[in-house]
Amino acid sequence: MSELTSPLHDRHVALGAKLASFGGWQMPLEYGNGGVLKEHAAVRERVGVFDVSHLGKLMVSGEGAAAYVNSTLSADLDRVGPGGAQYTLCCDEGGGVVDDLIAYRYADDEVGLVPNAANSAEVARRLTESAPAGVTVTDRHRDLAVLAVQGPSSDETLAALGLPAGHDYMSFQVAELDGVPVTVCRTGYTGERGYELIVGAEQAPALWDALLEAGAAYGVLPCGLGARDTLRTEMGYPLHGQDISLDISPVEARLGWAVGWKKPAFWGRDALLAQKEAGPARVLRGLVAQGRGIARPGMRVMLSEHVPVGTVTSGTFSPTLRTSVGLALIDAQVTDGAEVAVDVRGRREIFVVTKPPFVQPSVR
Repeated sequence: MSELTSPLHDRHVALGAKLASFGGWQMPLEYGNGGVLKEHAAVRERVGVFDVSHLGKLMVSGEGAAAYVNSTLSADLDRVGPGGAQYTLCCDEGGGVVDDLIAYRYADDEVGLVPNAANSAEVARRLTESAPAGVTVTDRHRDLAVLAVQGPSSDETLAALGLPAGHDYMSFQVAELDGVPVTVCRTGYTGERGYELIVGAEQAPALWDALLEAGAAYGVLPCGLGARDTLRTEMGYPLHGQDISLDISPVEARLGWAVGWKKPAFWGRDALLAQKEAGPARVLRGLVAQGRGIARPGMRVMLSEHVPVGTVTSGTFSPTLRTSVGLALIDAQVTDGAEVAVDVRGRREIFVVTKPPFVQPSVR
């Protein structure tokens, strides 16, 4: 099966992007502007623009749509009103994470969902199969594009185009640019102040061009998914398939804040309540290197040479800290502040267990 391409694919090729596979899509990993390190720095210090159109786009519509979504996904959607966004989880009945996603509450009868690319169809299937009469789930994965404008100068970049900026974190506004509807969401996956813009796929190239032109005065760079990964790891944000999965629950991943524990129903509720009550045997924690070794997913974490306590789930070189940071699923008795060793290609490298974020964003 051939990979899908973004509506901005031609723009990426023209910019000399190095392309890679992400969830069945061919997307830019980095550009010919200095690569991941420069793109990462642009977001931390100025502003960067990402194409994240590989993310899923689902619309749940009809009378009672918001109530239905709230009865299935983990977070309490009633805590946000129209114009509010919420991080939430789609779990299976055993408490495993099918996917993590953002819910956008347009109205009581319309909720937008943005899951990860690889899991979008599965989330749509589960929601469709359980939907009550009058509620429909529409997959708009190919109809819409998503662009992320992230960094301290993101407000100025949007304002230069006349788009709304400055609204509250985890909220969104629907606006127009040259007559084209654009949903401007105060969300992102970098930890910096920023926005995600949802626009029709056909209108995405013009919006991309306009953002790069408007951001030129602020040192904008087009950024690939390599920088997106280093930025999210510095913040300790989980990646589905590595830090959360069907085998790693929200309780183990320390995502209990994204669970509406008092709700009467959501998928996986009974299993998660039982796990919370018993206490997890393993917990997702952060790691910061004390030496030069770089932690990578799958590497063993040890208290001593003969006592393995877990496994690295995410790991990278932090361009901001100039050392390795990562996340690891380790035994619950190993707490923040402990020193552990990571087996880096046969070498024992010392890391300190540290509560993320590893880097404080410049502006929020």
